[in-house]
Formats: sequence, structure tokens, C-alpha cells
Amino acid sequence: MTTRIRFRRLVCGLTVSVLALAGSRAALAQDKPQPMSPQTALVNDVGNLSDKFVGLARVMAGKYDWRPGPGVRSVADVFNLIVMENKMLVGMLSGTPPQGKPEPITDPAQMQEALRSSYADVRKALAGLSQDDLNTSVKLFGRDTSKQGGTLMLIMDQHEHLGQSIAYARTNNVVPPWSK
Repeated sequence: MTTRIRFRRLVCGLTVSVLALAGSRAALAQDKPQPMSPQTALVNDVGNLSDKFVGLARVMAGKYDWRPGPGVRSVADVFNLIVMENKMLVGMLSGTPPQGKPEPITDPAQMQEALRSSYADVRKALAGLSQDDLNTSVKLFGRDTSKQGGTLMLIMDQHEHLGQSIAYARTNNVVPPWSK
């Protein structure tokens, strides 16, 4: 099986998972489930990622230099990667890629604001697209995909980094703010 076929199957499976998760959350919140578009599900998920990463950036203040081992991303490296991915995503969605790599952020207040504003930019860019726009072909990491496929790829990657950041927090005896 080729890499392209595996990638398409992965994107398709992830799309179904995101839509199922979004649909189950909507069903729990309402008596009568309302249909949710993939775009709305993505916008909602971006809001969830924003809340969690901003919360982790707040509670991990003072531990931004911590890393689990040599050559592994630090807490700040992961947060900066998320900000960079969000700028890349906004560029892909708007057709205007960001220029240059931003300076790494080390101040906790600046990091929280950078995460918050980068996610707000992603939500705005996603919400402003039509389904035709989302189906537009783009190249991401040298691969042909659609804007929707690229969005899913980056958002799923961010969920992986969210898990990484949660593990970093727990290893440092820091409880994520949404945990009870």
C-alpha cells in the first residue's frame, strides 16, 4: 500500500472520528442533535485545543525549559511549535503563507497570548471558508491534499502534542487545569 493511500485513509478515518466526537458532544448538550458540518466541528475543536494549550502554558510557567531528555522538545519548544503550526495553517487557509520563522517565546504571559491569538486566527480563517474553499487543492509538506485535509492533518498533530504536553505536566507534578 502506498504512502498516499495510507495518508488518505488516515485523513478519512480522522475526519470520521472528529465528526463522531463532535456529534456525540452535541447530542449530550441538546435533547435533539443538530447536524454539524465538518467545518463547524473543526472550528469547535480548534477552540478546545486553544483552551487546553493556553491553560497548560499558564500552569507550566516556570517549567518552560524542562525536557524529558536530551534532544527532545522542551515545554516551550512544544508551545512554540503549536504557534508556528497555527500560523502555517492560517497561511494555508488564506493562501498567504507566513514569512520566516517567528522568534521563540519564553515569557509565560506572552506564550499564553501567542497561543490564544494564533488559535483565534485559525478559527476566523476556518469559519470564513465555504465548502468549496475547503476542497481547494493545496500542497502541505510536499504532499497534495485539500485545505480540509491539511487542516485535519495539523489539528490531529496538535492533539498528539496536547498529549505530549499533558505528559510533560504530569511528569512535573502539574495537574492540567481542566482535570478534576
